Amino acid sequence: MTATLATTLLLATACSSDDDGTPDGGKRTDPGASRSHDGATPPPEEGSAKVTKTLATGLKSPWGLAALPGGDLLVSSRDEGTITHVDGTSGKKTEVGTVPGVDPGGEGGLMGLALSPTYASDHFVYAYFTTASDNRVARMLYDEAKPSGQRLGAPDTIFKGIPKGMIHNGGRIAFGPDKLLYVGTGETGDTGLAQDKKSLGGKILRLTPEGEPAPGNPFGNSPVFSYGHRNVQGLAWDEHKRLWASEFGQDTWDELNEIKAGDNYGWPEVEGKGDEDDEGAEGFHAPVAQWKTSEASPSGVACAEGSVWMAGLRGQRLWRVPVRGVDGEPKTQAFLTEEHGRLRTVLAAGGDKLWLVTSETDSRGTPEKGDDKILEVRVK
Repeated sequence: MTATLATTLLLATACSSDDDGTPDGGKRTDPGASRSHDGATPPPEEGSAKVTKTLATGLKSPWGLAALPGGDLLVSSRDEGTITHVDGTSGKKTEVGTVPGVDPGGEGGLMGLALSPTYASDHFVYAYFTTASDNRVARMLYDEAKPSGQRLGAPDTIFKGIPKGMIHNGGRIAFGPDKLLYVGTGETGDTGLAQDKKSLGGKILRLTPEGEPAPGNPFGNSPVFSYGHRNVQGLAWDEHKRLWASEFGQDTWDELNEIKAGDNYGWPEVEGKGDEDDEGAEGFHAPVAQWKTSEASPSGVACAEGSVWMAGLRGQRLWRVPVRGVDGEPKTQAFLTEEHGRLRTVLAAGGDKLWLVTSETDSRGTPEKGDDKILEVRVK
């Protein structure tokens, strides 16, 4: 029932922190593909984002977020290895379980969460986390009937062997419109892993709910869906079923990419879109948008109202990237700049609403009273 895939653990080399974006050399570029107009009505040229409610406060190192069918939320604590239920109306917090074996060192720990596409019948919650030896994905039964206490069942590891390091552990997981599981991984600071299609590091993986390489993957019986990534921490699909992913840059450019099966996104050969003088840029898929690392250091992304919304850690802002019916390079806008600190995760909440999670209580933040928080944001 479970499938495992092992890979040799490679130790991270010296590299910049994703959250801080400090330089350590190297570059990445991508002149590649242009996007065509999709025939849909584009969103307004000028958007907006307004916090309408603080749903929950006092969260410790929140990272992953999943919305339950009734409107409540599950949130993971990267450093504590716990999962907390948050009432979607009152914001009441109830710890519902601890994931055993989580190693929270460096940028690792308990990260992404996702609900099974058949959650109504199987009640599976999926989690991505770091252990002493690797990064892996497990699923757990979630018993909503229990009023409090341990609602999570024992984890069943469905996929393991993803390289781990003190940095660049990836961590975002999400089920796509095809009901398959997509997994964003990092190259652990060992940049060569990103271009090595036999490695699971620096990739977006595509799996069945049981953890097998998904049928139709571009490299045969391999879980690899796309490669040449530095550290993927944001995955979301728009209304046209296009997959968008955020990408931490090194010392120059952070990226938002439209993901195509089998494509090479350039790391470590190129960073961002590059320029005409860059050599070796041919064949790499260009990002749709890019930002200075001081303005972004992106983690989560979500799609709403015809735009991709991207949470910035070091940049401490929420970026809007209109993508519906937009030709060429979209005009990006920043909102909530330095109003709520570092922003980790953003999740579509239906219609024009988003859930937005702050990230001040991890090792790089400067927490204030009430941190960390889940905010309700209305956007257009």
